Amino acid sequence: MTDQTPEPSDGIPSPDGASHIIDTEYEIGQDNVEGSVGPFGFDIHNPVFAISGMAIVAFVFYTLALPEQAGSVFSWLFSSVTKGFDWFFLGAANIFVIFCLFLIVTPFGNVRLGGTEAEPDYSYIGWFAMLFAAGMGIGLMFYGVSEPLSHFGTSMGGISEEGGVRTDWAPLGGAAGNEAEAMRLGMAATIFHWGLHPWAIYAVVALALALFSYNKGLPLTIRSAFYPIFGDAVWGWVGHVIDILAVFATLFGLATSLGFGATQANAGLNELFGIAVNSTTEVILISAITAIALVSVMRGLDGGVKILSEINMGLAFVLLIFVLLVGPTVFLLSLFWDSLLAYLQYLPALSNPVGREDVNFSQGWTSFYWAWWISWSPFVGMFIARVSRGRTVREFITCVLLIPSMVCVLWMSVFGGTAMFQVINDGYTAAQEADLPVKLFKMLDVMPLAGITSLVGIVLVIVFFVTSSDSGSLVIDTITAGGKVDAPVPQRAFWCIFEGAVAIVLLLSAGGLQSLQSMVISTGLPFTVVLLVMCYAILRGLISERKNT
Repeated sequence: MTDQTPEPSDGIPSPDGASHIIDTEYEIGQDNVEGSVGPFGFDIHNPVFAISGMAIVAFVFYTLALPEQAGSVFSWLFSSVTKGFDWFFLGAANIFVIFCLFLIVTPFGNVRLGGTEAEPDYSYIGWFAMLFAAGMGIGLMFYGVSEPLSHFGTSMGGISEEGGVRTDWAPLGGAAGNEAEAMRLGMAATIFHWGLHPWAIYAVVALALALFSYNKGLPLTIRSAFYPIFGDAVWGWVGHVIDILAVFATLFGLATSLGFGATQANAGLNELFGIAVNSTTEVILISAITAIALVSVMRGLDGGVKILSEINMGLAFVLLIFVLLVGPTVFLLSLFWDSLLAYLQYLPALSNPVGREDVNFSQGWTSFYWAWWISWSPFVGMFIARVSRGRTVREFITCVLLIPSMVCVLWMSVFGGTAMFQVINDGYTAAQEADLPVKLFKMLDVMPLAGITSLVGIVLVIVFFVTSSDSGSLVIDTITAGGKVDAPVPQRAFWCIFEGAVAIVLLLSAGGLQSLQSMVISTGLPFTVVLLVMCYAILRGLISERKNT
């Protein structure tokens, strides 16, 4: 390794100031195949693009040809992985949080991504908007009302057993008949799923990619983070397997979110305009939104994703403030602080990976969530890395870990708290009794300007859908182009189309939404191992950078 500044290549900027460059003969794109098909050019990594592309095409055809069989396989996968590896998911997520907090408080936090003199590419507002919209947009819209209500309801119900086995879905021991404590436990469980743990997962991948690309001069691909462990072997089959796993995890993680987004948009359109809730409508929605995402993809990061993210964050903020001010304001503000205290109180028990009695909650909720976040981590991590050059490690992790977590707590407190207030104080139970995709709209139904706010909710779901799809396409394209960030646009279009196709075929299979959940669980499991090893690689990389700070 040498302290030097390499020539810029393939869209990746050179370090500014001192940086400990990895001295390798590998050149970005050296294994790529370039050419054109008619007017469309391509620049793809061999064999990552070929294997990933062919496997996903084969998967789409299999699921369409044998939907019943595929549905059975997906159901078996979901049950096997959540029940057999729940301890592994919970334990790994705890490690990621502890690792991130360790980096914040140690001298490693002084290392600057992009070199000692690097300047941030984006303002704080633009940066926060992009990382938040990409990281959790659709999920917050889908679960913002439904999850607090669900955990509140199951906590109120308490423990139920059959043959000595718990059959209830209450977190921990529940809070039977105690409304105040059921609300606290429900909010603590919700924040647990949307706070420090998922953002720590994202931060680990994003930091690894930014460090080894902007400071070490390696390609912007997942394999680069493993250079301290495998050396030049990462440019061979070891690296191919890592990048292919990243493509699969990203694609199925995105497809799951797109499926949830389509079902919620369909439910909202039904509430407002009476449009039928069925698979045909959802397929049309996914197809139309994928077409919009294609336009955004072709405009690139600054011209597409950044603009849409800022628009969406503005709309989300307006809706949040409206519900906060029109709803039970004093109650919601009090709930926000009380929920944070409840989260800290229940965190040790909720994060315990072994000996759990609340198996439905820990496996059906937490285990699925951690696999979902982990499957999203290559996509969100690479996206965050691309927009975070110039930040110190301490600034980076503090902002990526703590600020979005607080926004998630506020969002869940306002939307979930309003719905719980309606149940407890107004006796309004329509939102609690409604299906998952409809809960948000049922909550808004009894508030002023319900038609307008519901329409804003649908627009938010759709635009979050678009930003996830186009930013995901940019990331998968970068991985399958060998780390190039300026590969031909038609390649991004290819992945954008296939994200929509995978979401459609999984929704049409026998399992529906469970099929989406099953695939995200199965791809998240092997990638958890990748992330754990990545933590060690990050430490190795930061140790070599410390002398420059």
